[in-house]
This record gives sequence, structure tokens and C-alpha cells, in this order.
Amino acid sequence: MSGFDIRELMNDIDEAPGKVWFWDLESAVIDADRCVQCGACVAACPTDSIGIGEDDLPKLVKMCTGCSLCWDFCPRGGMRHEATWKLDSARQHEGNNSGAESSFKITGNGNGSPVEGIGDVHESYTARVRPEIEGAQDGGVVSAVLISLLEADEIDGALLARESEEEPWKGEAFLARTPEEVRECAGSFYNQTLALGHLDFSGYDLPPNPRIAVVGTPCEIEGIKAMQARPWKWGSSQVEAVTLTIALLCTKSFNYEKLMLQEVRDKRGVDLEEVGRVDVIRGKLIVQDREGETIFEEPIKDFHGAALKGCDECADFMGHAADISVGSVGSADGYSSVLVRSEEGLAAFEHIKDKLELRDIDKPQALDKLDNLDKRIAFKSLKRAFDPEAPLFIDYEEYLNDYEGTDRAPVEHEAVRY
Repeated sequence: MSGFDIRELMNDIDEAPGKVWFWDLESAVIDADRCVQCGACVAACPTDSIGIGEDDLPKLVKMCTGCSLCWDFCPRGGMRHEATWKLDSARQHEGNNSGAESSFKITGNGNGSPVEGIGDVHESYTARVRPEIEGAQDGGVVSAVLISLLEADEIDGALLARESEEEPWKGEAFLARTPEEVRECAGSFYNQTLALGHLDFSGYDLPPNPRIAVVGTPCEIEGIKAMQARPWKWGSSQVEAVTLTIALLCTKSFNYEKLMLQEVRDKRGVDLEEVGRVDVIRGKLIVQDREGETIFEEPIKDFHGAALKGCDECADFMGHAADISVGSVGSADGYSSVLVRSEEGLAAFEHIKDKLELRDIDKPQALDKLDNLDKRIAFKSLKRAFDPEAPLFIDYEEYLNDYEGTDRAPVEHEAVRY
């Protein structure tokens, strides 16, 4: 049953033009297996009508009003994700600046060589923190930044991922409010947590106007920056509370069941309770035990069947919209490549500079190579034109014209009545 048929069942009056409903998003993105589980639709809904289902996908939990915002801010739907790269990093609606685009260019520690595609950057480094933070990934820079900001009372919490108590090596969204809680979240998980679906902080003991850092994938950061640039009533979600964004360099995320259960546990016979580390380095998935011994190391391409299909359409490996981008690509083992992109990022990074080993990025060409590969895949997978200078929002009818008849076309589904 189509979205039009559902609307016909709901009432006998003509619909206002331009309305897009949750089931339009569901048909075009979720049922079409293109959802990247960022949670932007949950955060954008002004009536809290969208929740998270048992399958870790967005679902309608009460009547949709047809406000269109879930469609508008979906990075695989109505939000042109590459258009967020030109949005000013500061909270424009707070009047922090004029809203002009950043004019900063790539610096490479003040004097390094530009890297094509890296985006606007104040400073870039290969870095690691000393002494090491136990369990931290690739130099521990992200954990160190957050710990320093919490200790300096610059933020009230950090939205991170930590391991589920019920499902081993499944990341779940968690608001860390102390340095110790940040340390407990050290390390990486390779499934999405619908982080933006957890921006309701009303259940926490926080100040009236909390300051929250978010560490997430580029698509999650794009959603935050787009909503902050278009302030609205976001229901229970406190999008305005996010004062710092850190993007993890990312080519794709994975479905937890397909990757950790089917591929790692079942196909390769790994006891997930004995796993101490999972990482992706130099194009390989590495799984180690609690003593640091490698259980297996295989090309990441062997696991592409477990990846989220919608990730193929993303050209934002570098995390262009973030205040700081961090990842292992381009730096030696045990170090992070750090791209400081905004004034907020600079201010946060200053808190830990004296605790870090810093140098120019070791292999900027590695960043460039993977960025180019990521874009080639995205340009093949996208069924619409890629244009960072185009308007932020994509009209639903325009989208249908681009995607209908392709392998990513909207999928018809049955109506859900409330």
C-alpha cells in the first residue's frame, strides 16, 4: 500500500501540498535498506512520533503529523549531505558570527602540504596522548580531549558509544558525564547507535542549558549541523545542547548481527566474550583477544556484505561538517590523524596540546587515496547529482524522479494504523 493510499484512509480532505510523511521516508530509505541508522529522523521529529525499533531502525510510535522534517534531515533522504560541508561550524542561530563560510585552508601543523579533498582545516596533525589511556584506540586523542574538557568544566557530558550489557561488542549510545565514564567507553565499535535518537537529556542530572560533545560518524555530525543551522522545535531532542562535534573518519558502518554474530562469531568461530579489541587498520579487520593476541586479520572487503547499504552513497569519509575529525588513516600505528576544522575545535584541542606527541600528518597521501576511493563508490551509488553547492534540502518529488526504477527505489509497504 502506498503512502498516498494510507493518506486516503486517514481522511477525506485534500492534503496540503508538499507534505512528506514518515511512511514516505520509510518507503524510500528504511524499507529500501538505505538507512544508515544515524537517528536524525528521531531527533528532528517535533512531536516525538519516531522511536527506535527492536531491529535498531527508526519506527513510528505515534501518529505522524506530516511535518516533513524526518525527510528533510535524513542524509539518505531529503538532506543533501554534502551541502552540510559549507555550513558554518558555529551555532548560527545563537548569533555567534555572521554565518559566512569558513575561509581557512589546510595547514598540516601550520606548514604542511595541502591534501586534496580534506576540506577546510585550521590545523592537522599526527598525534597520540602520553601516558596512554587504557583501552583507547589509535593514540587516545578523542578520549583525552573529552576528559580534559570535563575536568575543565567546559562540557557537561559526551555522547559516546559503549558496549551493550546484553550483546557483546555491540555499541550503544551512552552519555558519559565523568572522566572515568569516558575511559570506560574507550575503543571502537563498528555498528551505528542511532546516536541522534538519544539527544533527549531530560532524564539526566544536567544543568538547565547543558553543553554536550558528540562523537560520531560523519553522517551523524552532518545531521546535527544541519539541524543547528535551521533551528526549530525538535520535540524532546536538545540539538542546541551540542557544542562540540568529533567525527570519526569512516568509509562505512556495519550491521551488528551480520558482522559480529554471523561473520565473526558463527562463520569464524570466535567467542565474542573473549574478544578484547576490534579494529580496522590498513584495509583489514583485526580481532584480538583480551591478551592482545590476534585471533584473525582479514581484508575488510571480505565483510562488505555486512555493511550498511546506505553507506555506499556517502562521500564524507573525512567528516567535513565536524569541529574535529579523527582517525587512524594517514598515521603510524598507535597514532591518530587529527583535523581541526573550526574555532570550537581549536578551543577544545588547546586543552590537550601539551599532553600530546604532535607532528605533521605522516602520510597525507593515504587520506587522499581513501577519500578518492570513497567518493568513487559514492558517485556510482548515488542516483542524484552530487553537488556541495546545491541547496541543503532535496524535494521529495525530485528524489522520486532520481531514484525510481533503480536498485535503490522506494519500497511499497503495508499501512500501520493507530
